[in-house]
Amino acid sequence: MTSVAIVTGASSGIGAATARRLAAEGFHVLAAARRTDRLAALVAQIEAAGGTATAVACDVTSDESVAGLATAAEAAPGPVTLLVNNAGGARGLDPVETADVGDWQWMYDVNVLGTLRVTKALLPALERSGAGTIVIVSSTAGHVVYEGGGGYTAAKHAQTAVAGTLRLELCGRPVRVIEIDPGMVKTEEFGLVRFDGDADRAEAVYAGVAEPLVADDVADCVAWCATRPHHVNVDRLVVRPLAQAAQHKVHRTS
Repeated sequence: MTSVAIVTGASSGIGAATARRLAAEGFHVLAAARRTDRLAALVAQIEAAGGTATAVACDVTSDESVAGLATAAEAAPGPVTLLVNNAGGARGLDPVETADVGDWQWMYDVNVLGTLRVTKALLPALERSGAGTIVIVSSTAGHVVYEGGGGYTAAKHAQTAVAGTLRLELCGRPVRVIEIDPGMVKTEEFGLVRFDGDADRAEAVYAGVAEPLVADDVADCVAWCATRPHHVNVDRLVVRPLAQAAQHKVHRTS
């Protein structure tokens, strides 16, 4: 029977790349996100490549919407063995003293409470499969803070804490918990969302960096971790481009 993988935030970037890659690995993918037009295009792309997928409209900040995702999972064509909590994002780059509380609330709701809602809703199905895997896509911002990043790093630190706590609480049950923490990844929307559509500011983040990571690089990490034998738990995978030695150390050409 085909195993089912659920990917949140699947309408673009890392989520879309992960959905395509997992379908290529043989999973039936439930691609979940708010933008159904993008999901429809993604599913068509997956099917054209020989895979199978289902689009599920889901807003991870809504209890009702996440309940709908759980209902869709029950109707999926196989056991749910993989959940990729990928939905997230950043808003703003303001110092703490001038921070926009609304931006911080959004980041916490999407990154942290979104992970909580979806994990709670899907955990029974993952456990019933007898070989469940939860992947939480966090960030190196969950390890190190930086100026202007207080809201995002606080949310990602919290998401990292959720992953570690969940792993302890599920010890002895057939569900493993994997945290994947990318560094500098250039996707089409992350910077635009952070800088409220300012394309110049978004592009400046990667100025002089010849080869930042791209979404497919992170999708490759997700697929590798998820397809290890189930007794192998990759607790945390940190992945950065070669040009980024640390959060604060990036090689840029002139």
